[in-house]
Amino acid sequence: MTDQAGGAAYGLQSVRPAAAIDGRMNSLGAAHRSIAVPAGVGQFWKKLFAFAGPGYLVAVGYMDPGNWATDIAGGSAFGYALLSVILFASILAMFLQALSAKLGIASGRDLAQACRDTYSPGVNMGLWVLCELAIIACDLAEVLGTAIALKLLFGLPLVAGVLLTGFDVLLILGLQQRGFRKLEAIIIALLVVIGGCFAFELALSRPDMAAVLHGFVPSTHIVSDPAMLYVAIGILGATVMPHNLYLHSSLVQTRRFERTDAGKREAFKLATIDSTTALTLALFINAAILILAASTFHVAGRYDIADLGDAFHLLSPMLGAGAASVLFAVALLAAGQNSTVTGTLAGQIVAEGFGGLTLPPWLRRSATRMLAIVPAAVVIIMVGDAGATKLLIASQVVLSLQLPFAVVPLVRMTNDRGMMGGLVNSRCVGLIAWAVAAILITLNGVLLWSLV
Repeated sequence: MTDQAGGAAYGLQSVRPAAAIDGRMNSLGAAHRSIAVPAGVGQFWKKLFAFAGPGYLVAVGYMDPGNWATDIAGGSAFGYALLSVILFASILAMFLQALSAKLGIASGRDLAQACRDTYSPGVNMGLWVLCELAIIACDLAEVLGTAIALKLLFGLPLVAGVLLTGFDVLLILGLQQRGFRKLEAIIIALLVVIGGCFAFELALSRPDMAAVLHGFVPSTHIVSDPAMLYVAIGILGATVMPHNLYLHSSLVQTRRFERTDAGKREAFKLATIDSTTALTLALFINAAILILAASTFHVAGRYDIADLGDAFHLLSPMLGAGAASVLFAVALLAAGQNSTVTGTLAGQIVAEGFGGLTLPPWLRRSATRMLAIVPAAVVIIMVGDAGATKLLIASQVVLSLQLPFAVVPLVRMTNDRGMMGGLVNSRCVGLIAWAVAAILITLNGVLLWSLV
C-alpha cells in the first residue's frame, strides 16, 4: 500500500464521502474499505498485521496529558490506592472499544451514523453537541499539556505556549500530506519515547512492588472519600474517552474484509486483538505515571503534588538524577503532540456522521483548537499558572460526564439484532454492557452529588 493510499485510509486527506451502495454516506468517505485484508485460511498473522493500526490510534487518546494530571494527583495524594481505578478503567475501555469495533464491522456504520439512523433529530443534535464538547475537553488537555511541557523544557511562558499550540495544525497537516505510513511511524516512535521515559523513571524510583500489587485491589474507601472519588472519576474520564467510541467504529471500516458472517466474525476477532494490545500499552503508561507519583512523592510525605510543574521540579532532586525531570517533560510533550491526531479524526467522523458535514481537515482542526485555546488562555491570565493543572483535571471530569451519552447508544445498538445481525451481543455480553453503562451513570451521579 502506498503512503497516499495509507493516508486516505485514515481520512487524513480532505475528501468528500463517497456514497455507499444503499445510497448512504460511507464513514470516512473514499477511505472506506481501502485497506485489503488477505483472504483464505492459514494467514492469521498477515491478517492481524493488516488489521493492526486502528487500536493504536485509539490508544493515543488514552495516554494524553489529561491522564498525567489525574494520575499524578492520585498517586501523590493517595499512594497506590487508585491503581485499581486505572485497571478498572482500562478494562472498561477494552470492553467498550471492542463493542465499538463490533458495531462498525457488523453494521457498516460508525456510532455517529448509527445514532443518526436511530434517533430523532432533536436527540441527535443533543448527542452531537455533547460529543463536540468531549472533543473540545480532550483538546483542552492537549493544549495545556503541550504548553506546560514547552514551559518546563524551554522556559516559555504558559500563555505563549498555549497560543503556540494553535500552529500545531500546520504540523499535523504536513504529516498528513506524507501519508499514513510515515504518520503511523511517528506515532509509534512517540509512544516508544513515552514508554521508555517512564520505564527509566520507574527504575529510579524503585517502587514497593508489594504495595503496587495491593494497589490493584479495589477498596470501598475510593467511593466513600469524596476527594478520592473526584480524582478517581477524573482518571476514569481521562482513560475511557467518549469520542474514541465514535472513532474506533469508523477506523475498523477502512479494512476490506469479507462481508460474510464468518468474515465479520474474523474481522471482529482481529480488531479486538489490535485494540486490546494497544490499550494494554496505555494501561502500562497510565499505571507508571501513578506509581512514579506514589513512590516518589507520597512516600516522602508530599501529598499535595497535583501540578505538573511541581512534579517536574521535584523529580530530579528526589530521585537523585538530573535526567529525571527532563525525561518527564519530553514524555509530556510527546504525549501532547501524539494526541492531536485523535481529536482531528474523531471530529471529522462526528461531523460527517451526525450532520453530514464534510469539512477540510485544516478547518476542522483549527476550529477545535481555537475553542480549546480561548478558555485555557483566559484561565491562565485570570488565575495564573496554578490554574492550568486544575483546569486539566476538570477537563477530564467533563469527559467522564459525557461518557453515558456515548456508551448508552453504543450498548443499545450492539444489542439490536436488526442492526448487528450475527454479531449481535449475546445475552451475557448484553447484560455486562448494560451493567457497565449503569456503573458509569452511577459514578457520575455520585460525583455530581458530591460537587453539589
